[in-house]
Amino acid sequence: MSVPVFNGLNFSDSSEQVQFHLGVLDLDLAIRIEKPVDITDESSNEEKTHYRVWEKSNRLSLMFMRMSIASNIKSSLPKTENAKEFMKSVEERSQTADKSFAGTLMSTLITMKFDGSCTMREHLIEMTNIVARLKSLGMTVDDNFLVQFILNSLPSEYGPFSD
Repeated sequence: MSVPVFNGLNFSDSSEQVQFHLGVLDLDLAIRIEKPVDITDESSNEEKTHYRVWEKSNRLSLMFMRMSIASNIKSSLPKTENAKEFMKSVEERSQTADKSFAGTLMSTLITMKFDGSCTMREHLIEMTNIVARLKSLGMTVDDNFLVQFILNSLPSEYGPFSD
C-alpha cells in the first residue's frame, strides 16, 4: 500500500497513511512526542540516546512527509524543522482548503442543471456523489434537500415530477 500524495483535499487519508508508515518503520517518535530538551554536558547517556533517536525520527519523518505532498503545495507551507509542527501546519492548511472546497461543492450542487449532455441517471449520480463528498468534509445534506435540489435541476419539461 502506498501513501496518497497530499493534494490539499485529502488530509485524513494522507495523514493516516503517513502515520502508519512512520509507525511501521519505527520513525514516528517525533510526531508522537515533543522535542526533548537539548542535551548538555550534564545529560545522562539515556537522555543523549533519547535525543539522538528523536532527532533521527524527526529528520526522516520530515523527509517522508515532504515527499508525500504535492509540489504545488510544498512551497506554501511554512518552513519548520519539527515534524510534529509540520504535520500540524499541513492539517491547518487542509482545514482551510476543506472549507473552501465544501463551499464550492455546495454552490455546484445548488446551481446544477440537467442539460441532456448526459443521461438522467448520470446526472443523479453526479449530484449524489457531490453530497457524498460534502459528507466526507463534515457537511451533511438532508435527503429531502437533495430531492429538492434534484427537482430544481430539471428543465421545465420535467414539471410533472415537481408537483
